[in-house]
Amino acid sequence: MEENKDAIIWKDRKHHLWFPWSFTKYYIQNDRLMIQSGLLNTTLDETLLYRIVDITLKQSLGGKLFGTGSIIIKAKVDHTPEIVLQNISKPVKVRSMISELVEDSRQKRNVVGKEFYGQNGHVCMEHGDSDDFEDDDLDLR
Repeated sequence: MEENKDAIIWKDRKHHLWFPWSFTKYYIQNDRLMIQSGLLNTTLDETLLYRIVDITLKQSLGGKLFGTGSIIIKAKVDHTPEIVLQNISKPVKVRSMISELVEDSRQKRNVVGKEFYGQNGHVCMEHGDSDDFEDDDLDLR
């Protein structure tokens, strides 16, 4: 059975208070995190899931009461090394889901720690250090 590659795995909007009234949409499709923003002038930002190196969840007291929160994603990309999914619904479940999808994407692409290293084994991450990866995943020839 063939998997539908264009299927949207998850989608949400930026919430104001607890209402999803916003022109910012978030979704995951084809191993990519997509952020679409704007009404008249629309921007679509795409990040490959395997490039995500860190996921942080922030939730205020109001967010806990109403089931919203923000997820801060650090990725190995030049354009936007920090991506914020602001005020999304069910942030704890979404953080876990993104984490699993990142690992699945890395396994599918056979990506290990060396993907995040530049020439001569030097770390080329703007934010973070080599402690983010286990030593047995690295190929430092």
